[in-house]
Amino acid sequence: MNKISEFEKGHQYFRSVNFKKNEERFKKLVEEGQSPKALFIGCSDSRVMPNMITGSGPGDLFILRNVGNFVPPFSPDNDFHATAAAIEYAVTHLEVSDIIVCGHSDCGAIKACFEVLEAPEPVDEVDEENIHTYKWLQLGTDACSMARRSLSEESREAQRDFAEKASVVFQLENLLSYPAVRRRVDAGKLFLHGWHYDLATGEILYFDESELEFKPLGSE
Repeated sequence: MNKISEFEKGHQYFRSVNFKKNEERFKKLVEEGQSPKALFIGCSDSRVMPNMITGSGPGDLFILRNVGNFVPPFSPDNDFHATAAAIEYAVTHLEVSDIIVCGHSDCGAIKACFEVLEAPEPVDEVDEENIHTYKWLQLGTDACSMARRSLSEESREAQRDFAEKASVVFQLENLLSYPAVRRRVDAGKLFLHGWHYDLATGEILYFDESELEFKPLGSE
């Protein structure tokens, strides 16, 4: 059986079982429109499942996923900015009260950032098929550079773990460069959260700004 056939069977199960269980909720979401509680910015990694790891249901999360769960700094030009557009829409139109940036363990984007830093020559000049990917990875190299400096005597695995978490903090800082986000955060109407999800254990750590460390979610 090919993969698409598996998805077709999965859809039929959804229609006959899961959709039926939530049919009234889906109808209400159509009639009244969506009003999600939070914007969830996560990685495109297929092992990260926002609704599953948060126990959320239809209409609860406005989900934005990209390679590395990166947030590019605000850029007031007229180019195409998919991530920026999703952030602005969630904040100004849906008026979410919270934004979660969720990194994860064994992140391929962070691994690639280390490879970019250690390449003998600029990788975007020798691999034209991935030119956009390498440009995008620049959003994670600062975290990897910090990890290499701070844990120079540690293993690469320890450096990657550090970089995954540090990157989440960098993305939170980038979020504050968006006028709509900064204005609402300063007014106490919008709250930012940094999470790190462990694929092997299922545990989520959150960034404690007061102590500058990641702690188990729910322990605050």
